[in-house]
Amino acid sequence: MDSLSDGSPRQEAVEQERSQSSDSRQPDVRSRRRVAAVSSPALSAARLTLPGIMDAEGRVDESRLRMHIFKNGGVCPSERGLVWRFLFGMYPCSSTALERSLLQEQLVVRYRVMKTKWQQFLPSSVRMHLNGTDPELVAAVSYFDQRQLESQQQTQDQTEEVRDRLAFLQLQAQILFERVTFDPVELREATRIIDKDAPRTNRDLSYYQGEGSGNLLVLRDILITYAAFHPEVSYAQGMNDLCSRFLEVLDSEVDTFWSFSCYMEKFSKDFRADGLHRKIELEAALLKELDPQLYTHLVTDSMESFTFCHRWLLLGFQREFEHSDALRLFEILSCDHLELISQQVDRARYQERLAQKPSTEESPESELQAVNTDFTFELFICAAILLENRESLLQCRDEVQLIQFTTSLQGTLDLNSTLKKAEKHFYNYCKRCAWDYMNGNCREHKREEEDFLYQIRSLFVLR
Repeated sequence: MDSLSDGSPRQEAVEQERSQSSDSRQPDVRSRRRVAAVSSPALSAARLTLPGIMDAEGRVDESRLRMHIFKNGGVCPSERGLVWRFLFGMYPCSSTALERSLLQEQLVVRYRVMKTKWQQFLPSSVRMHLNGTDPELVAAVSYFDQRQLESQQQTQDQTEEVRDRLAFLQLQAQILFERVTFDPVELREATRIIDKDAPRTNRDLSYYQGEGSGNLLVLRDILITYAAFHPEVSYAQGMNDLCSRFLEVLDSEVDTFWSFSCYMEKFSKDFRADGLHRKIELEAALLKELDPQLYTHLVTDSMESFTFCHRWLLLGFQREFEHSDALRLFEILSCDHLELISQQVDRARYQERLAQKPSTEESPESELQAVNTDFTFELFICAAILLENRESLLQCRDEVQLIQFTTSLQGTLDLNSTLKKAEKHFYNYCKRCAWDYMNGNCREHKREEEDFLYQIRSLFVLR
């Protein structure tokens, strides 16, 4: 990533983000916070100002977008909402602005049909049951209901041509979801847990204060709709915090549902016991490579499960960094570092093969993978935090002490410093793996730019 010297892209993004975060804590901003829109059709035609990312018709170069996020430490807050719609797959990067405006209508109609279907199936769950002990939540219902009325009025104000087009899309959606059935027991249980978790979502955020408290009800509807139409995943604790991140950035119910759904297509396994267990095993394996002594200490009988990393990996370090930094880290982790690295590696290895003298038999080393793509960058972030605090961790004698210590880190970590350390561990790991492949096959290069390690190193600017 680019260095953090004054004027660097990452530093400018950080300063703008902190300024915005500071402003959002002011009472006058909170009082103006409104409930999220149902959808944001205007964004379908909006343009990204990132250089070289979007063409004249609105198509996005996905590889360049991800590399921009990677090398610049995220994007500016003003661009984040639009970037996330591409980054997480709600908008196909190959789509034009015109195509996205049509897609937006389709997504709105489909979401409304899905939401109506579960509400008709469980009419008693349409409204959250309140006991009156939470006045802010009672007010939230009022703000939410007011938004519903405003949305209905906007629908009535549509032209006949628009209404006809939406009626056709609605018929298509109804046919599409006609055969979907719900398990009443499972859906009621999911709704019961969501009704407990949604109000517990971080209400210290300005996004959920004042009139914005109605966003808790928006979040609830999104989660129930997702659980109803994804019974193989349903709802698990922690999804509210994850979905909240999308809602805050996108500020749209429909857009949040589809972006969150796209994200869960790839990461829903993390909310299952076997998926997260696998991730924790990988973290232990990576730490074993980076620091055998610390690994040996943490795999004693009393600390063998690495469960203290559970929340970090499940929620993308949401609570370990200052809130705006946590959002930035989430998009950095979501740009698939190792996928980008692997593309560079494959090209470099191919160049190495072409430069080698022809031989009848390739050595086994030439088939070695230069990078273990199971070691995702979030694992290097986790390892960087562990290694930064290794002395304190070596003092821990059981799981309870580990959890107490790691809990004490919440909100205290510096993202830029952690990123630099993680990148350094990542680069060193890539270099060690690369030597496995290059051993015995090294040659003198005519240009440094052709060198295998140089191409990996060029992705980082490390001090």
